[in-house]
Amino acid sequence: MKKLDFKKELSQFYNPSKKEVTLVDVPSMNFLMVDGQGNPNTSQVFQEAMEALYGVSYTVKFALKKAGREPDYTVMPLEGLWWTEVGQGFHQTNKDLWHWTVMIMQPDHITDADIEQAIQTVRAKKNPPALKKLRSERYTEGLSVQIMYLGPYDEEGPTIERLHAYAEGHGYSLRGKHHEIYLSDPRRTKPERLKTILRQPVSKLQ
Repeated sequence: MKKLDFKKELSQFYNPSKKEVTLVDVPSMNFLMVDGQGNPNTSQVFQEAMEALYGVSYTVKFALKKAGREPDYTVMPLEGLWWTEVGQGFHQTNKDLWHWTVMIMQPDHITDADIEQAIQTVRAKKNPPALKKLRSERYTEGLSVQIMYLGPYDEEGPTIERLHAYAEGHGYSLRGKHHEIYLSDPRRTKPERLKTILRQPVSKLQ
């Protein structure tokens, strides 16, 4: 059976325009999540969160494949929700103040029992420190504006401002947390070619 790539199956949410801001209604999806705080470039806690997320995501995928459970699928990309305390703004210079939830979407055919078994397997093999912080949660984002950004993470600011301006200019108010979806591997991709989906939940003004 053909391996499913949910980035293609859900292309309106994982392959937006690079040129124009678009409005989407994001459905409820299952995620593995880890919460934390601090500069993602220097935080050991952030690296530990990555280890736990990828470890369990790949373990459950290969366990289902070995058991003959269909469909086989490609592990989804890393996503992040970002925020700071009220009034400080997300894109400030001091990244140590950033709060984050990093997460990886899990296909709907994966059960809670599948996740728990994968967690036990990862714990027995390596037991990464952030494993105890990992949770499975259904996340409903709903109405949002988004755009594909190409370039270094530290230079996202003007594109985020454009995203916000579009929303406010079309009768929407910002709500919730800034959302990023990382489609490139920064270890193997030049900064100027990094592909990141920038998304902001919104509400229609009355």
